[in-house]
Amino acid sequence: MISSFLTPPRRQYVLCAFLLSALSINTFHADAFTPNKWKATVSVPPSYSSSLARADSSALHVLKEPQRAVASTATENDEQMSIQAVAVDGLNNMIGFNGMEPTPFGYERYKAISLQAIDKVAEKHPQLEPHLDDIRLSGLVFPFKASPYYVDELIDWESENLREDPFYRLVFPTMDMLEKHHREKLVKAKEGGDPAVLMKTVAEIREDLNPHPAGQKTLNAPKNADLTGVQHKYSETVLVFPAAAQTCHAYCTYCFRWAQFIGDDELRFAQKEANYLFEYLADREEVSDILMTGGDPMIMKTKSLAQYLEPLCDPNFLPHIKNVRIGTRSLTFWPQRFTTDTDADELITLMRRVRQEGGRHLAVMAHLGHVRELSTDKVARAVERIQTEAYATVRSQSPVMRGINDDAEVWAEKWRKEVQMGIIPYYMFMARDTGAQKFFDVPLVKAQRIFSDALRNTSGLIRTVRGPSMSCTPGKVEVTGVEEIMGEKAFVLRFLQCRDEAWIGRPFFAKYDPDAVWFDDLEPLPGMQLPWDESGLPLPITKPLN
Repeated sequence: MISSFLTPPRRQYVLCAFLLSALSINTFHADAFTPNKWKATVSVPPSYSSSLARADSSALHVLKEPQRAVASTATENDEQMSIQAVAVDGLNNMIGFNGMEPTPFGYERYKAISLQAIDKVAEKHPQLEPHLDDIRLSGLVFPFKASPYYVDELIDWESENLREDPFYRLVFPTMDMLEKHHREKLVKAKEGGDPAVLMKTVAEIREDLNPHPAGQKTLNAPKNADLTGVQHKYSETVLVFPAAAQTCHAYCTYCFRWAQFIGDDELRFAQKEANYLFEYLADREEVSDILMTGGDPMIMKTKSLAQYLEPLCDPNFLPHIKNVRIGTRSLTFWPQRFTTDTDADELITLMRRVRQEGGRHLAVMAHLGHVRELSTDKVARAVERIQTEAYATVRSQSPVMRGINDDAEVWAEKWRKEVQMGIIPYYMFMARDTGAQKFFDVPLVKAQRIFSDALRNTSGLIRTVRGPSMSCTPGKVEVTGVEEIMGEKAFVLRFLQCRDEAWIGRPFFAKYDPDAVWFDDLEPLPGMQLPWDESGLPLPITKPLN
């Protein structure tokens, strides 16, 4: 059983097995653990050292159907199974789902494509072959997972430069995502041939990548031992991370919650029981919104999702909760979740009941960053079902990322298509200070220009969108523009959300800096002060102006 296999004393052995399997070593032979065997099997990409040996196409199968194991029923035993299954999956690609096999019985069934299965992808899409070594090595640090739908229908395999295709870049990691000293450190540890050293090196690099930005662990989590997957940063909104939702149909290379997927319980948020969340909410009538997030709540089977949504179908249960938001990228990675999955109809019914019976607004907060994500018949059908059968609103949000969508026309085209489909443009975010931020970041001044240029070429219906916004320690800070203040070029900024509500909507200024990418790069104008202290917490407003 997985639950017994993953008891705490064995975690390190599991991680070792993951490292060995990810590097294509046959772990069923004892000599795989000897230095000679290790060195004979493991090398590095040509751009960093010698070439990796071609991976054995066989995968290490631990779970046959990850979704069923992650969240099959709403029982306590299944919840525990889901936690353990996510933990295994979180060991960054140890599970070798090939994801490329034909689906029986005439319907599509989700099967994750892991690091172990990229040879299968390369067989179908040979353009991937030159990049396999780079993906395998960088995949030791960054989580990797893809879906068959995404790989086959969204990546432009005929692109002149595959690595520059935004949808290749979005899911396939590369060593370029690491800074030079981290690349060198990883290559050296790998060439050394000692699995323990490699494990330690990977852990050290991950720790350097700021796994929990914006005070998520230290500032946002309530001091309650039962609330292991809850954040409460703003008074009216509570975030919940269901334990069975702490994975996704695929992983974004720039994910700011990548630490949820690497198998380290110290870094994960995971709420094991819904009842503790409801008890917390019952005492806080100022809360009007629940935001279910992850991971991706839509990875859950409907029976597990019902633990959180079924009680909200009763209008007398927590009547102060008016809005339920579900953060998801399933429209991009697996739109079949809403249409052809075996429990898709039950999901749509459950969502509709939250609205019809519970009288609450249900919003699907869709991570959509490029118009290509909206181009398939499958996503069109999924959006239609959400809107017309589940009676839910779809809102779109995405960070602006270098090499993916750092172009005004990409955003304008996306927003136009969204409004045409009845999707409400909501946010443009900045790359958070975590993971591969330096590989993907866009300077604040460029992001603001992209936003403004895109907005001025679109219909007024699109101007529900806000941004570019930094979700940082003090709150959500919008870069409103660049102006001259007292003879000095300056950023004009405002809080869209703040830990101190008195700051919301009030403009403030910072020195213009063409290289600034995050709030802590900003400096005050002469004679002025930024509205946060050295720790990033907002300063009190001493002189209200209105």
